[in-house]
Amino acid sequence: MLDREIAEAARIAREAGAILMDVYATDFDVAYKAEADPVTEADTKANAYIVGKLRKIFPGDGIVAEETEDRSDALEGGRCWYVDPLDGTKEFVARNGEFSVMLGLAIDGVATAGIVYRPVNDKLYAGVVGDGAYLEEHGERRSLNVSTVTDPSRLRLVVSRSHRNRAVGNVVTELGITQETTSGSVGLKAGLIAEQKADLYIHIADKSSLWDACGPEAVLKAAGGRFTDLTGNPYHYGGADMRNRSGILACNAAAYDAVLPAAREAARAVGLID
Repeated sequence: MLDREIAEAARIAREAGAILMDVYATDFDVAYKAEADPVTEADTKANAYIVGKLRKIFPGDGIVAEETEDRSDALEGGRCWYVDPLDGTKEFVARNGEFSVMLGLAIDGVATAGIVYRPVNDKLYAGVVGDGAYLEEHGERRSLNVSTVTDPSRLRLVVSRSHRNRAVGNVVTELGITQETTSGSVGLKAGLIAEQKADLYIHIADKSSLWDACGPEAVLKAAGGRFTDLTGNPYHYGGADMRNRSGILACNAAAYDAVLPAAREAARAVGLID
């Protein structure tokens, strides 16, 4: 039912990806918004481009973008786009290719449609919750559905290349997980789960924000997966607080109920949740 939104968001993401790749090919400077929080001209250029296009194409929609200070559009109801113009800036700086452009559309506070685009290798994940998800790669499109693995010990965990912590290791031990891979970008990790190259991602920290979650959540849920905080609660998109204060649990639906207690306990042990 949101075909136009997905088509336009996909086009905008690809065009923003081209902006990123233009900067990627140069000897760009790196600044820091905070310790361990880099920002480059690629972030700001892509941010300005995406926001400008969304304002023109969907003038009635709100927009919350990482590199735009005005967050007044983060209303409790209606339609609002959550934009991360460069998810995985550390990976961009490291030049390992594991970064993405992410656009998510929340309707009445719920992630409903999403695009995650990896410019390196030209991979585009798209999804509308209730309508399905797909991957476009090398000019071909295929539908996405998460795996049906139920045994936690057989789950393939994808972890952050830059952010893996001891608490995640505790979940791995508790569940008996033996298969693990790394990737930058929340969106790319959700995409790997959606295309059955992984089954589980856990972020036991409060360092992500709503623009990190909206697009990936929509894609993963559209592919049949689950995307919640570590208390098991769904994300709500609206209000002034942009921080995901209770972490992220992204999983196939079949194993989610078995994984949640271990993830929740690990988050409690480090004081992330009560």
